[in-house]
Amino acid sequence: MMERALVTGGSRSIGRGIVERLKADGYEIVILDHVAPEPAVQSRWVEVDLMDEIGLDRALTDVLKDGPITRVVHNVGHVRPHTLEDTTLEDFDAVMRLNVRCAIQVTKALLPGMRAAKFGRICSISSRAALGKEVRSAYAASKAALHGLTKTWALEMARDGITANAIGPGSIETPLWHSANPADDPRTRKILDSIPVGRLGQPEDIANAVSFFLDARSGFTTGQVLYVCGGLTVGSARA
Repeated sequence: MMERALVTGGSRSIGRGIVERLKADGYEIVILDHVAPEPAVQSRWVEVDLMDEIGLDRALTDVLKDGPITRVVHNVGHVRPHTLEDTTLEDFDAVMRLNVRCAIQVTKALLPGMRAAKFGRICSISSRAALGKEVRSAYAASKAALHGLTKTWALEMARDGITANAIGPGSIETPLWHSANPADDPRTRKILDSIPVGRLGQPEDIANAVSFFLDARSGFTTGQVLYVCGGLTVGSARA
């Protein structure tokens, strides 16, 4: 029987790249997303609004009827870019609900099966914005929260063979990135000019890192945040 991996927001963009890589790695994939994969990919897609606590609970109960899922990628997220002055509490609550609460709810549902198996792999897709970025108060806070959860879960679950790690993508070429970084914004040009490798990342770059963290052979790596950013994280510290 193939081992299963669950990917939230796996229908498009980075999530789609992760799903395709994990399929190639030999996992049976479960996608939780409100939109269907386009084009279709061989996997189980469960249509669900990941911001709906009750609907998500039903979806998780349904997919776990087929047995435990010991690998999960918390990929879903949204940005709502605003300066602090323009950030509303509704913005903040919505971003935290999808980017953070969803990860907690999904992990709690899968955890009993992981503990019973004495094995688990948790990978959260964070962002370089967790280090601080203008016009990202709610988003940066949510991604920093994922870092805290990752490190806490690593400590709490280590004795049961469960690892928890996070990936902090830099600038990855997706529709979400382009919508949050308009081409005519000088800040966007500044970002592009500051990437040491000289290009935007691709979903496949993130998927490669996810593949490592989910591998059964990666059991000695936990509580880590890996920045897959073309050198931007260190490049921004150059004199």
